Amino acid sequence: MTALRHPDSLWAATAIAAPGTAPLAGERRADAVVVGGGFTGLSAALHLAEAGADTVLLEAAEPGWGASGRNGGQVIPGFKLDPDELVARYGAERGERLAMFAGGVADLVFDLAARHGIDCQAARSGWIQAVHAPSRMALAERRVAQWRRRGFQADLVDAAQIAELTGTGRYAGGLIDRRGGTLNPLSFARGLAGAAIRAGAAVHGQSPATAIRRDGARWRVTTPGGAVLADQVLLATNAYTDDLWPGLKQSVIPVFSYQVATRPLGDIPRRAILAGGMPVSDTRRLLLYFRLDGQGRLVVGGRGRFRQTEEPAFYRNVVDGLGWLYPELGPVEIEHYWAGQVALTLDHVPHLNELAPGLHAMIGYNGRGVAMATACGRMMAGRMRGAALDDLPLPATPLRPIPFHGLRQPALALAIHWKRLLDRWETRRQ
Repeated sequence: MTALRHPDSLWAATAIAAPGTAPLAGERRADAVVVGGGFTGLSAALHLAEAGADTVLLEAAEPGWGASGRNGGQVIPGFKLDPDELVARYGAERGERLAMFAGGVADLVFDLAARHGIDCQAARSGWIQAVHAPSRMALAERRVAQWRRRGFQADLVDAAQIAELTGTGRYAGGLIDRRGGTLNPLSFARGLAGAAIRAGAAVHGQSPATAIRRDGARWRVTTPGGAVLADQVLLATNAYTDDLWPGLKQSVIPVFSYQVATRPLGDIPRRAILAGGMPVSDTRRLLLYFRLDGQGRLVVGGRGRFRQTEEPAFYRNVVDGLGWLYPELGPVEIEHYWAGQVALTLDHVPHLNELAPGLHAMIGYNGRGVAMATACGRMMAGRMRGAALDDLPLPATPLRPIPFHGLRQPALALAIHWKRLLDRWETRRQ
């Protein structure tokens, strides 16, 4: 089997070394099998092993190969939905419990990095959501008010303040969420894998799960090199979900996010740009997100084409976004171009699916996977150890394949074109 390589990302070039994760060879038994070596699966495997469960993790490439090692490294609390929206959808008790869970997910990331000594450049500097047009300031005001009512620190900033914080005058204002921050996501994934191994989990790379079926009272998960029989199985493959279980792939919409990283900026522009070290995501429908890494490289990301590529020509929208943010930089040398897939759900919240007794799936983070997937992995470890569904913060939902899923690309292309027009219109009005 040909090994899957990492894209030419900044994170692959600067991450800590990967732990040894030999392919599965032969047949064995375990208490739990986790399929997928991203943040969900790694966190689940770590917490299962720490609780004493004999745990096996199967990854098609190596831990962090997918979206977990390719994202922007922004640690953002919360769902796409605001707390009051969660209460309106799920009711007062469940909605408030879900809001409090979402509000604390960044805590777990920074706690794990510190507790396990993961060298991932974790920095809890805060997170900025920048408002791209004055008409959208009411959104930031509502979010700040809702989180403050629940005891979380968030602050509203005006145009002058956000210009000082970001070094760009493109935004009408925004909010600062003190819970957020940054890290090297591939280093964090590799660190979680190492911690899981030290806790007793068996982590196997180059071991894609090719089949899953009942074998007596257990589940048999098969790979090209062997099989694992276990009582509990977690499918944690997110945007890289395949046809291992019928309908699961069709329950989310994978979209590509493209990113670029510049060469390290010089001292003067580095002091002027993102002086406080906070990462930024804006409120456009096709958002831009950007940050500095530890060496002063500017990392910018946004929506990309419907393909995996590292060809610079396909990154024009992202590079143009960099120029729009900081025109004073002029042409900047780009060191890295890379892409990864994000899993979207129609209801904008992650999906916990109980596919069969002992068989669980946890996917669909809508672009907020660093913190949310890590926390959901811990939550699923509890479920696999016997926690009742009603005791979990996230409710289980039936597996619902999206109608006409095969037509998603042309439909998404039209939606993206329309959203881009709306964003441009609002920005030009500003």
